[in-house]
Amino acid sequence: MKVVVVGDVGLDIVARHSEPIVYGGDARAAVTVTGGGAGANTALWLRELGVETTLVARVGDDAGGRLVRHELQAADVHCEFAVDTDTATCCVVVLVDGDGQRTMLPDRGANKRFRPEDVTAAALAGARHLHLSGYVLLDPSSRPGGLEALALARRLGLTTSVDPQAAALLTDPAAFLDDVRGVDLLLPNADELRALTGSQEPEGARELLGTVGTVAVTFGLDGAAWVDDDGIVTAPAETVPCVDSTGAGDAFDAGVLAAWLRGDAPRAVLTAGASLGARAVSQVGAQP
Repeated sequence: MKVVVVGDVGLDIVARHSEPIVYGGDARAAVTVTGGGAGANTALWLRELGVETTLVARVGDDAGGRLVRHELQAADVHCEFAVDTDTATCCVVVLVDGDGQRTMLPDRGANKRFRPEDVTAAALAGARHLHLSGYVLLDPSSRPGGLEALALARRLGLTTSVDPQAAALLTDPAAFLDDVRGVDLLLPNADELRALTGSQEPEGARELLGTVGTVAVTFGLDGAAWVDDDGIVTAPAETVPCVDSTGAGDAFDAGVLAAWLRGDAPRAVLTAGASLGARAVSQVGAQP
């Protein structure tokens, strides 16, 4: 089973602070530099589960791009990267408070220049499924590349999934839903569901079923729901100490995709996602 992930890759500068941020002043923090990017995170968690994984992305011709490629390849993720000589690799400053909640200051860098020609039939060869990070669709400059990835996957007979990624960026829900029309699985969190439907309840996801095949929604500590034409199935979240919530949704996606593509029942699919999400929040950084 091979999965192709299309999405951002870059570096995360994670600053864990127990004191409030003081505007114009200082607040002590424990700082870690690690790999990041929603696409790379999901690809690595899929590989952690033993799924053959290819990551399609764009990086800069710089030390950051070479570092993230090396770390992904060392984890046996196949990298189909376009190298951009004019723009730096993505870098995100992640502020993590004492409760493990993260605030992100992203610079998508080369990911903003992701293009249709960056997605090739050769990269998708032998794959069963394509997963697309919504950040690619939500930035006008990279949107054509994301649309081409979905279209090429359909032409080649792959199933598809999309994580909307950022409720604050879903400023035109109708346009986003038109972009993902025909996708087999949509993976929003509760805030993204509200941005798309006006509802944060599992029932609200039903109105998306005319656009996508299935919706798997996360509700944080309240667990997750699987919504399809057969009804709604729910599963609880795992209770673990939250060290760093960065990438929890990306890990959930990987757990869900691996179980769903195996043919597991909906509750087992949600449980697999919740388990991997719990692992993600129990550590510093968004990757295994």
